[in-house]
Amino acid sequence: MDAQSPWHNSNWSQRIEPISVFSNLEDRLLPVVIVLAAGRGERFLASGGQTHKLEAPLAGKRVRDHTLAAVRASGLPWWMVKAAPGLRGMGDSIRAGVMATQHAPGWLVLPADLPLVRPASLLAVAQALTHAPVVVPHCDGKRGHPVGFDSTCMHALLALEGNEGAGPIVRAQRASDMVVDLALNDIGVVTDIDTLDDLAAAEQLFVQRRAA
Repeated sequence: MDAQSPWHNSNWSQRIEPISVFSNLEDRLLPVVIVLAAGRGERFLASGGQTHKLEAPLAGKRVRDHTLAAVRASGLPWWMVKAAPGLRGMGDSIRAGVMATQHAPGWLVLPADLPLVRPASLLAVAQALTHAPVVVPHCDGKRGHPVGFDSTCMHALLALEGNEGAGPIVRAQRASDMVVDLALNDIGVVTDIDTLDDLAAAEQLFVQRRAA
């Protein structure tokens, strides 16, 4: 969604506000993509990176801009969580995003360092979320993102804190056979940027994708 979306955090800062206005009825029925951009990117810096990994140039744009372009192209409402006091890890970031969008029917948790994810993959996870409380995308046998959660998971998501992400929620739902494992033909769901080598590999994948 563009700036007019009620879920859009336009200034790239962590900003929790009461959200009660929807641009239209359809938005009320769609899960929100929570874009996680609060991490420090320490592995990238340790590998020799000279900037935060989300700011790193990739195929003519910053890493984060590729990810957001896919989110916008999907047409799904979205909310970005950026570094702020009190956000100590992924659990805190997920909780903050869900807290800011509590009226949503569900959430797609998407780290901002997945620049090759396709809009169609986001929509596929959103669609599968109508059939199960949790959806985990896979590509070539690897688990990826975004992981989808419906509204029945809200209280568990709001209980997250610290560095641990939503893995315990997924495992609990899987124990009850309530997880859909969604096979996707999209290497972008498993291609994250943690090191300079990852960035170089992503650059080559962009070249291959454009040549295809």
